[in-house]
Amino acid sequence: MKQFWITFFGSIVGVVVGSLLTLVLGVFLIFAMIGALVEGAQTETALPQTAMVLELDLRDGRLDSPSRSPFGFSDPLSTVELVRTLERAESDDRVAGLFIRANEFGMSPGAAEELRGAIEDFRAAGKFVVTHAQGFEGTSVTGYFAVSGSDQIWLQDTTSFTAAGLASETMFLGGLFAHFDAVPQFEQFHEYKGAANTYTQSDFTEAHREATESFLGSIYDTAVLRIAEDRGLQADALRAMFESAPHTAEEAQSLGLIDQLGQVVEAREAVRARLDGEASFVEIAQYHAQAAPTWNNGPIIALIEGQGAIVTGTPTGSPFGGEEMIGGDFMSEAILAAADDNSVRAIVIRVDSPGGSAIASDQVWHAITRAREAGKPVIVSMASMAASGGYYIAAPADYVLAHETTLTGSIGVLGGKIVLEGTFDLVGLNAETIAVGGEYATAFSAQQEWTDSQRAAYRSQMSDIYDDFTQRVADGRDLPLERVLEIARGRIWTGAQALDLGLVDEIGGLRDAIGAARQFAGIDAEARIRLRRYPAQRSPMEAFQELFGVSAETAQSAARLNALMDMPEVRAALQARQEMNQPGMQMRSSTAVPN
Repeated sequence: MKQFWITFFGSIVGVVVGSLLTLVLGVFLIFAMIGALVEGAQTETALPQTAMVLELDLRDGRLDSPSRSPFGFSDPLSTVELVRTLERAESDDRVAGLFIRANEFGMSPGAAEELRGAIEDFRAAGKFVVTHAQGFEGTSVTGYFAVSGSDQIWLQDTTSFTAAGLASETMFLGGLFAHFDAVPQFEQFHEYKGAANTYTQSDFTEAHREATESFLGSIYDTAVLRIAEDRGLQADALRAMFESAPHTAEEAQSLGLIDQLGQVVEAREAVRARLDGEASFVEIAQYHAQAAPTWNNGPIIALIEGQGAIVTGTPTGSPFGGEEMIGGDFMSEAILAAADDNSVRAIVIRVDSPGGSAIASDQVWHAITRAREAGKPVIVSMASMAASGGYYIAAPADYVLAHETTLTGSIGVLGGKIVLEGTFDLVGLNAETIAVGGEYATAFSAQQEWTDSQRAAYRSQMSDIYDDFTQRVADGRDLPLERVLEIARGRIWTGAQALDLGLVDEIGGLRDAIGAARQFAGIDAEARIRLRRYPAQRSPMEAFQELFGVSAETAQSAARLNALMDMPEVRAALQARQEMNQPGMQMRSSTAVPN
């Protein structure tokens, strides 16, 4: 009886709390949307008709592609949006130049290379680029790499130039698990699939170290060569400058690494003087929002973007933003929708992913092959990383482009578990397993190690996936299987290395991928095209209606759930379900993108 009254009153309280939370959240969303609309209305006539200088702050972290959350009002423009906006500004007579606030500490090499290319195209259109840095304080060269092609680089004279090279840190948990009597059990195909090493080892294996040093060296060599070209320096001399860092601001100027010393206000004044004092500074996000391209009836190229880990299903996550993921259902349905649209001439897929679920990766692979069978050329543009499962979904495309610094390849598979029986013993916990059926029923139990037959069966499954992966690459890239097996084994390559190996077709960014799509679709290079995103981004109002279209039912459901979650029986069931979760086999890389 006591439990009944607890549940009864808990339900009442839950209804009230759920209703209040729904009301508060609804009010917040309404005000957020009103604020966004008011801000848009206020800036509708704000763009000047005289000379504009766009302002770009690279100190803000940004995604590669726009977030799918319709409520990301304050998110900085993604790298893809920046590239497209600068391309639009190239033909806008009102835009005279670009003023950049440099990233002082470093960014992903792929993003830096994409932005460097956008700056190069912007300057080629007759526009100027001036960059100001409040120091290059981080040791990474990538922040400098992104802006080295500027017409002029300013450095605050009280700061330093510390860019010295590249570094990547890997945390190994093998010693930690040993300390707590946990037993990591993993299988990997093959020795270069370093993600498993982070669980099983306490240091680099020889293969893991070799591959890491190789791709870091390749990225560094690319940065040195391209910066030397931009600054009119000899590559060997520039390398010596980096490797003798740090430098004072005055030393950096005397070495030719930067052009002017001064505060940001002085750099702005110099830009205004360049335009006889008539310059108007405009935030690039404001220009992006108001200078949308005029409608045209040109041919349509579909743009499908995927960033983050690859997972099965359609990851919902929070509508207010968070970690981006590539859902197998979500991306494959977008590809098939574009393939079924008779107005779409070609498909460009942008990938920025370390990989993930083997099942979801194969689902996207199949959608791409279906699109090609439907007569739609598919072009893949790799961003900072398209490794493991990220490369799996790129392999069947008609044409693949990567940056020189893109981390790609990692053609391999891994999986396993961590046995916590010894850890539980240390703290007095005891978990007993009861199973019926075959021996493999307990293969993913965290309470007991694999038997020999379980390990053999698990490895056989992984072997099948690895065979499928390598065959997919051989077929998609038109390479002999023997050659794929040589360059696979889970090894990470840079885009520059991948080009030599035949894993990609061209070094280039998003604009180059769109250009390739034109060629494959037989669209004239001068013809205006429409780039259509699949699926279309939901507006805040559409998302709001989806969330709160049945607000009374939502409140009731939340109240009931609130009461149920407090019941001990439900808590016990949820805990049991969590313990039963079985990890799938993964095509992923734990390699951190250096910055």
